Amino acid sequence: MSDAIVSYAALILADAGLDITSENLLTLTKAAGASIDQVWADVFATALEGKDLKQILAGFAAAGPAAPASGSAAASSGAVEAAAEEVEEEKEESDDDMGFGLFD
Repeated sequence: MSDAIVSYAALILADAGLDITSENLLTLTKAAGASIDQVWADVFATALEGKDLKQILAGFAAAGPAAPASGSAAASSGAVEAAAEEVEEEKEESDDDMGFGLFD
């Protein structure tokens, strides 16, 4: 649970434009009434030293799943899948026509 508390504190500090230091993390969590170990504050402060947390989070949002397809894109996708199924069925039928059926 301490890691979640420190994560939220780091987000609050980044949003406020303050440096994410061990002291600031401890001060903020203490003001919120939470108790965390010094080691968590040190780990987060060291990991985020010199980095822009907002930019890091924006990178995650950009790498996330794509937006849902529009109606026309979804329709064309469905058409492609249907065509692929038809081709697969044709291949299966052609095997039977050649006398290479499963039970021959």
